[in-house]
Amino acid sequence: MAKRRPRGRDLNGILLLDKSSGVSSNGALQMAKKMFAAAKAGHTGSLDPLATGMLPICFGEATKFSQFLLESDKSYRVTAKLGVTTETGDADGDVVETTEVNASPDQIEAALLSFKGDIEQIPSMYSAIKHEGVPLYKLAREGKTVERKPRPVTIYDLRILRIDGDEVEFEVDCSKGTYVRSLVEDTGAILGCGGHVTALHRLSAGPYPSERMLTLEQLGKIKETGGFEAIDELLLPLSTSVADWPRVELGDNAAYYLQQGQPVMASDRPLDGWVSVYQASSGEFLGVGEVLEDGRIAPRRLIAGGAS
Repeated sequence: MAKRRPRGRDLNGILLLDKSSGVSSNGALQMAKKMFAAAKAGHTGSLDPLATGMLPICFGEATKFSQFLLESDKSYRVTAKLGVTTETGDADGDVVETTEVNASPDQIEAALLSFKGDIEQIPSMYSAIKHEGVPLYKLAREGKTVERKPRPVTIYDLRILRIDGDEVEFEVDCSKGTYVRSLVEDTGAILGCGGHVTALHRLSAGPYPSERMLTLEQLGKIKETGGFEAIDELLLPLSTSVADWPRVELGDNAAYYLQQGQPVMASDRPLDGWVSVYQASSGEFLGVGEVLEDGRIAPRRLIAGGAS
């Protein structure tokens, strides 16, 4: 039986989408995929429907590297309301308790800043973490609650932007797996008044800054005037997904054998860990590899030729 050809264009690259509020991450992905008429696409970590901001979209061969962006550090701008606790920890949930806020601005700031560093979080029942194969949020919507183990995360930095009565605005740089809703809920618990997220904007993900983000509306206007060629030019190369990794350049022979799936030697390489791999003569990005105990580099994720 003949293979079915994929529907859509054979497109490779990374789009830094500025997701709008009110749409799910999968919904935004499907709209971006349709706009680019791409045969294959995936996103790199969900944002809640309430949230806005950076949602990197990987097209084609870039989907091989989406897991690295999923596991990358993130930065957010957050607005929280103290004194009101909701089912979901954000403004999309029903209010379950209202408490007077007696904390001073200094006490609020101290409570938030106490979470800087390595901490443990108990994930929300409205998170996408799975319990026995079922996402927690699905169980929560059925009125079920299950025990969740604390997870280690790191709050690298936390900057208070504004404290106005019971409303707090701050920016946070954090590791993968951090739940901002839990951070706000835990702050409210310290202050004895509860709290929830009213606005959440992802500023960055991994190596990508906010300056390169585009909304679907902006992309639509660019496509109207310039067609596919104009929006294709906005895609970032696959290599940018691991731009902050150690770089290794291979000679032509080593590059050939690596692309055949074989570990190869490289003179200038780190002692261990994962690396981004390039062919020295052409500058072509080949993919990523892992340094083995014997010093060879084993291929882990390779791209098809010409897709970098």
